Amino acid sequence: MAKVLIVYHTISGNTERMAKSFEEGAKSVPGTEVVLKKAFDATLEDLLGCDAIAFGSADYFSYIAGALKDFFDKTYYPSQGKVTGKPYAAFATGGSGGDTALKVLDRLCSSFKFKKAVDNVSVAGAPSSEVLAKCKEAGKNLAKVLST
Repeated sequence: MAKVLIVYHTISGNTERMAKSFEEGAKSVPGTEVVLKKAFDATLEDLLGCDAIAFGSADYFSYIAGALKDFFDKTYYPSQGKVTGKPYAAFATGGSGGDTALKVLDRLCSSFKFKKAVDNVSVAGAPSSEVLAKCKEAGKNLAKVLST
């Protein structure tokens, strides 16, 4: 069974809504287990034990959430050489859009040597039903990468 890990941080709930849509999409692919964790609760074992990963954050001061940065900090050195090529996806929210946070996430994922599997999803403010549908599709496509 393929395992997708979704790690995110939220204060307003907007990023969590996107994470749950990613989860719904990934779960729709037969043979896929999905683990949804808030960043402070995610561990190195979660990272090492998954086959693909999605990261979600709001844009805080043109950066990602501190909780998500903490996850990257805690897992970077102990995961080196063990996660190379792992497929990933990223999603973000922000008052004026989450594009800056997505750039940070892509840069961090590059440092881990993850491989981008699907296009990023971002939104300004609360996610609309259309954005949530994009998240669901992205989660589905991330899980599909594991079945090919």
